[in-house]
Amino acid sequence: MEVKFAIIGCGRIAKRHAEQIATYGKLVAVCDIVEEKANSLAQEYNCKSYQSLNTLLQEEKQIDVVAICTPNGLHASQSILCLNAKKHVLCEKPLAINIIDGKNMLLAAERNERKLFVVKQNRYNPPVVAVKKLLEENKIGKIYSFQINCFWNRPAEYYNHSWKGTKEMDGGVLYTQFSHFIDILYWFLGDVKSVKANIANYNHPKIEIEDTGVVLIEMLSGALGTLNYTVNSFAHNMEGSFTIFGENGTVKIGGQYLNELEYQNIKELDKIVLEAGNTANNYGFFQGSMSNHNKVYENLVKSFSEESFVIASAEEGLKSVEIIESIYKSI
Repeated sequence: MEVKFAIIGCGRIAKRHAEQIATYGKLVAVCDIVEEKANSLAQEYNCKSYQSLNTLLQEEKQIDVVAICTPNGLHASQSILCLNAKKHVLCEKPLAINIIDGKNMLLAAERNERKLFVVKQNRYNPPVVAVKKLLEENKIGKIYSFQINCFWNRPAEYYNHSWKGTKEMDGGVLYTQFSHFIDILYWFLGDVKSVKANIANYNHPKIEIEDTGVVLIEMLSGALGTLNYTVNSFAHNMEGSFTIFGENGTVKIGGQYLNELEYQNIKELDKIVLEAGNTANNYGFFQGSMSNHNKVYENLVKSFSEESFVIASAEEGLKSVEIIESIYKSI
């Protein structure tokens, strides 16, 4: 079965989606309110161009999956519209920017008997896969504590003439830049018991959200940890890391994007040698998370032929939203 796709939102990340759709399915249509953006992507992939999502859904009945690549604040309403039109949905992170919207998305998927996926490409980073395996096999033992560091750079021009940095469409740095790290926290260590946070905006006076935050986290398991994040790393991204301290070992996933196994000292275990991973998403004057969208699409298509096969689900995407919302509410 050839899976037919549409893309909503034709910005930078949409190009990454289009590349993978060309490999794993067929791109039928694209949509953006900026006509030249939609037309440019449509011409490149020989598909139809629309400026209205409603019109696309009315005209393109053969579409199986809609990829939502629009601003954060539109994810919920557009996903629900597509689900109600009996389309499966792959939503870019974050799933939504509040719990109520996220729950309504899940309800729409259930009501229409359609799949709702969320993009969690950092789960496919080789160091992340390796540490997840260690945790599943209890090689590290009881987890005592952890540290997550997110030290990136987003210059003023990143926010110029953009939805980014607004409360309504962005929601906060934890949604737009660092929701992948929150997802890995939940994926590795389970649910959160309590959080306490402080945030500030030191270097971006024109935006409505924070550019720096410090969070103290207690897990249901009893493990304690901290999340330190900023988009003020001078000139360039510096670090995206996750360190775990357990009774039988210590391990640190580092690099700029959770892409290196920087430190490993685990009882009665030889050093893990990893396969090479993908490069980071390059957006010109800044870089984002690792470009593992090939894995996302490979597994999405596989899930249609193997019902028991599961990729990052909307339920797990909602967990990230719940944790982030609790962090902001704690301030």
